[in-house]
Formats: sequence, structure tokens, C-alpha cells
Amino acid sequence: MRRLLHVPIVHGNADMGSALSRVRQAYIDDRGEDAWEASRRAIAEFWQAIEMGMDNLCLDYTTVRLYQDGLPVCGIEQKIVSDLAAQGIANYRILLKLVDRGATLEGTEDPELLRKEYGLIMSALPSAGGKGKAGPPEDARHLELSRLLEERDLFIARRIDATLLDDETGILFLGALHRAVEKLPSTITVMTLPELLQSSGAPGKN
Repeated sequence: MRRLLHVPIVHGNADMGSALSRVRQAYIDDRGEDAWEASRRAIAEFWQAIEMGMDNLCLDYTTVRLYQDGLPVCGIEQKIVSDLAAQGIANYRILLKLVDRGATLEGTEDPELLRKEYGLIMSALPSAGGKGKAGPPEDARHLELSRLLEERDLFIARRIDATLLDDETGILFLGALHRAVEKLPSTITVMTLPELLQSSGAPGKN
């Protein structure tokens, strides 16, 4: 039996990299400084809860494969995760802890699709001078982002199906807007974190 733990995630401030200052300013302009701070605290608490759940899983990590939203198939997946964990990004710190326990890290996404999406998102953000960057009209941008998300989900589902072996457990950290798990074959049983905690005999730590 193949099973997959699906962990819907939200991206924290540190995930935004060089775009953080522009994202922050756009958010504050729309909702205010207090809303930004409340969002930042809520995201931090969310990741604390996820990390606690992961620490309580009782698994044979030599049979666990890790899949990550935004992690390209590129040959340097381990370096990417290590570098981002060192920057204090909770999602990647958790991944690194699981790798240290014996889990196998898998590149999860098509790098070209990620590049295209990043370009579209950046084109929608105001520049440092407060003016929007040149890019497609808003309606066209939304349509293209939806199309790219669909293509990304198909790639993720196929990647999991191709790499997750019989009697292995996958752990997929994936943004809440994604629908990749709906595209998986019926031979993969999808579980939530509470379900896997219960079936693995938590509390406890491996």
C-alpha cells in the first residue's frame, strides 16, 4: 500500500525572498499594519503546530519520501532545503529534520512552470517606486496563473505517482490552493496529519 500525508500549508514571510518588502507594502496599503502583524503571528503559530505534529509521528523514515510545494526537480534539492532552513524558514527546517531522520527528499515541481508563475506574480506587484511593473492585464494574468496552477498540480501528482513505491509513505507540503491530491491515482491513500498520527501510534517520536 502507498499512502500520502497531505499537509496543506500557508507561506510565511521568509518564503517570499526578495519580494518580501514589496508584498509587505502592498498588503499594508490594502489592509493596514495591524493586519500584517496579525497575519505574521498566525502563520508562525500555524508552523509551530505543524512542527509539533511532525515531531510526534512514529514512522520508519527510511520508507518516507518528502514532497514540497515549490521545490523543483533539479538535482540540488538538498542544498535548496538546507539553505532555506538556515534562513529560518519553518517549512524547510521541518523538511531538514525529517531528512535527518532518514526520509528521502524528492524534487516535486517542474522548474519551468515555477519560473513562469514567479514572473507573473512579480509583474503584479508594485515596483520600489510605487508603480506597477509592465505585465499582462489583470484578467489575463489571473487566467494564466490558473492554467499554470493546473499544470503544476498535474506534474506534482505524476511525480508522486512515479516515485512513491509500495509500502512507502509520502509527506506532501502543499499550498492550500493546489488540487494535486485530487489527481493522484486510487492506488495512493491520502491521509491528514491527525489520521496519520493516530495510525502511527503517536504520541511519541522516532
